[in-house]
Amino acid sequence: MNGFEAIINNFWLIFIIFTLLWPRFRQQSLNRARKRELTTLGSKRGSNVITLIHRQETLSLFGIPITRYIDIDDSEEVLRAIRLTPDDTPIDLIIHTPGGIALAATQIAFALDAHPAKKTVMVPHYAMSGGTLIAMAADEIMMDPHAVLGPVDPQLGDATGAYSATSILKVVEKKKIDEMDDKTLILAEESRKAVDQIKGVVRALVSNISTLENTEKIVEELVSGKYTHDFPITAEEACELFGECVNRELPREVYSLMNLYKMETRPRRPSVEFVPSTPAKGSL
Repeated sequence: MNGFEAIINNFWLIFIIFTLLWPRFRQQSLNRARKRELTTLGSKRGSNVITLIHRQETLSLFGIPITRYIDIDDSEEVLRAIRLTPDDTPIDLIIHTPGGIALAATQIAFALDAHPAKKTVMVPHYAMSGGTLIAMAADEIMMDPHAVLGPVDPQLGDATGAYSATSILKVVEKKKIDEMDDKTLILAEESRKAVDQIKGVVRALVSNISTLENTEKIVEELVSGKYTHDFPITAEEACELFGECVNRELPREVYSLMNLYKMETRPRRPSVEFVPSTPAKGSL
């Protein structure tokens, strides 16, 4: 019995060690696979490939959903990657993001815009808000035919929620000043500044690839509050808005790389499954 108990105890010890180490081994394997895909794509295109990919992740201990977005840590890392890229080496920036902090996105956009060699932003699924702002710094935007961009109108928030700066300004225009409290007036003043600032950023980014008339059209479409902040701008609409700099095709390696970011921290039933196949000749 003592021998059997020792086997059981050793089994549980091995199981606990394996359980603790397996996530680390899996992450290391995933990181190696990502580096291989980045190296393959970079070698094929003769570029330095940088990723800015945000997915919703779940803490395995508490199951609390955490939505990731462009933040200052991201801008620090992307700026470092751009700075370490030789001036004669093109940059391919793969973006998959819901947006994020305006300051961080603006820093990335201007750093990308300043790089001397060709800059290409690749959008496999979506690059909303700050992601679109960064895309405007590129010489070429490569999008999946069904990928989308989004408006870059600034959003102001407090403890009660986030509000569109353009909507705040429109509400203030319709009310008398003695009907509004100080907080609303302060938000309106901050909104005016935010809108003017983003308009200036957009003009600076697209002036090199667009005429003055089309630049103002882009500002009107993306900053003026014409759409809700989550409005999808399709690849076809992006072509009409930005012109020839938009290419509705992506290298296959980008899709392979995106598959490596589908890592779950807890098991779940797959929502989508499929088996890639090629129809036999003569079949419908």
